[in-house]
Amino acid sequence: MGKGVKVAVVGGVFAVMVGGAGYGAYNLVSALNGNGGGGSGAAQTRGSGPPDQDEVRETTDAFFGAWEKGQAAEAASYTNNAQDAGALLSAYGEEARIGRVDITPGAPRGATVPFTVKATVSADGVSKPLRYTSALTVVRGQTTGRALVDWKPSVVHPDLKDGDTLVTGESAQPPIEAVDRDGTVLTREKYPSLGPVLDTLRQKYGDKAGGSPAVELSIRHATEEADTPLLTLAKGEPGTLNTTLSAELQAAAEKAVTSYPESSVVALKPSTGEVLAVANNRGDGFNAAFQGQVAPGSTMKIITAAMLIDHGVTSMNGPAPCPDTATWQSQTFKNLTGMEPNEGATLANSFLRSCNTAFVKLIDEQPLTDASLTEEAQERFGLGRDDWKTGIASFDGSVPASGGPDRAANAIGQGQVQMNPLTMASVTATAVTGAFRQPYLVSPELDGRQLAQAKGLPAGTAAQLKEMMRLTATQGTAQKAMSGLGGDIGAKTGSAEVDGNATSDSWFTGFRGDVAAAAMAQQGGHGGDAAGPIVAAVLRAGG
Repeated sequence: MGKGVKVAVVGGVFAVMVGGAGYGAYNLVSALNGNGGGGSGAAQTRGSGPPDQDEVRETTDAFFGAWEKGQAAEAASYTNNAQDAGALLSAYGEEARIGRVDITPGAPRGATVPFTVKATVSADGVSKPLRYTSALTVVRGQTTGRALVDWKPSVVHPDLKDGDTLVTGESAQPPIEAVDRDGTVLTREKYPSLGPVLDTLRQKYGDKAGGSPAVELSIRHATEEADTPLLTLAKGEPGTLNTTLSAELQAAAEKAVTSYPESSVVALKPSTGEVLAVANNRGDGFNAAFQGQVAPGSTMKIITAAMLIDHGVTSMNGPAPCPDTATWQSQTFKNLTGMEPNEGATLANSFLRSCNTAFVKLIDEQPLTDASLTEEAQERFGLGRDDWKTGIASFDGSVPASGGPDRAANAIGQGQVQMNPLTMASVTATAVTGAFRQPYLVSPELDGRQLAQAKGLPAGTAAQLKEMMRLTATQGTAQKAMSGLGGDIGAKTGSAEVDGNATSDSWFTGFRGDVAAAAMAQQGGHGGDAAGPIVAAVLRAGG
């Protein structure tokens, strides 16, 4: 929180400041009834139905007039939630230090009135102009029948949500200049999907990067989300924050995800665990690549195959029959349409074709239990223990011990299993190196955090997994997406059926040399359809 900054929370229950700077008291009892405080200039009509044009004009004129004069309580009295409106409008002048307000209404659209705000933000002897547009809607008060502004925080500023507040002062953290592994500056303008990541890095590491804070008008969110700067009055001195990212791979990842809606990708370096790229194509700013929690489909078969090999159930060249259907605990599992059955298939053959029934049939073998897949994921791959410390918020997967039909469903990446591109890229890295190295975006040396540990895989298991992934990339379901890539390559495809969606989620994870990448495209179809080209593009950029 900035120095000397006071906070007024939207939606909280507290009294508005009274006295001074033209702020008048208002009837708190009336404010609590959801019908405003009966301002002196309000339209006093008692009626029913939508407000008419005269009522809309009179109410907005009165509301804007009081707002322009800094009369927070008076302006709030023209709304249907005077308490919350008064709190935020008071903070507008006090905590946010916004004055000289001039509001120009646009042409009404029924009861909705767009408007433009011109104002001045002043702090520490510096003033800057502020301009933005918003809108309000006039409604009928439920008990008084008065025409009132339907209160929402976005009336005051379009980016405000419930619980947010506006503040002006020294930023909570100094600005940072995030740089990639070679010193290239990473900006949200050049790498758009890094925007939320850079905000989080500033919030977490700004005070460790050696910079000095700026003076800003910002939205302080009710959640733990980083402040959102709206206007800089005085620039701070940015500190340099080194990341593990590769500008070249990040650019490739940013471009690749734009081809598929709701898609995410992560690339990392298997030999170290360093994250090389993270990109999301989403409208909500959510870092699904790191924080998503969704079924990974058949990419999960990497872990399941490791479990089968480690427990001596079968091996790469051992039996893994692939019938048309397989039944487990009264639930019948099928393969993709058109897959030919193969009762004499090996594990490698069923893996490269992504045969569901082969894996379902084998999970009943001794000595496997309901907990075997969970133990493999946690002890060998470092998943599902909630102990990763990547440098920003992340989810490290969930593979719960499941009985009944979910034991089989989990084995093929459905049921209760949840992953994201970060965890699946890590799974590939562990599979091809045999060692679990927790992914990270910022060196643990910066803040002394301890990275998660796991046993990793026996050398023989890792060698078999890597070879099966090579076969999948050159002869199996990943062949089309990986075509044209030279060097040592491997991959695994996945399709995850999600309840309510007409099309499955597309999953793909692969490696090329010392780069592993995984991608997911919601409702993207089969693994090679959407996620495959994303991963291939990133691996191609890896050289």
